[in-house]
Amino acid sequence: MTGRHEEPRQPTADEATPRIGLDHAIGRLLIFGTYAAVAILTVGVIAMAANGLGPGDPAPAFDPARLGADILALRPDGLLWLGLLAVIATPIGRVVVSLVGYAHRRELSMVAVAAAILGVIALSIILAITLES
Repeated sequence: MTGRHEEPRQPTADEATPRIGLDHAIGRLLIFGTYAAVAILTVGVIAMAANGLGPGDPAPAFDPARLGADILALRPDGLLWLGLLAVIATPIGRVVVSLVGYAHRRELSMVAVAAAILGVIALSIILAITLES
């Protein structure tokens, strides 16, 4: 041991730019997704109140076939389901953006981690759908 303390090397501007770009994209996605989900859920709660529904009323089942029509008609159940889907999709979107960013930077270990996370999510969805029927 020489007793010398070496400072860690700081990344150059060219090395730091891709990381900052990816972090910025992820941050914007999370902010937009969160704001969108909260706004949609707020409109859904207002629509519930306007239709005389309360939080204790039974929730309608999720029906993807009716979702579009319910949203266009501003029905509370369609708006609330869309808001919940936005809440679920936001962190999944974050993993997808990360995977693409890591692939672009050729960080294969992080690509594998992001792909594994998406695989677990997909498996969970498949199991939920399979076990429900």
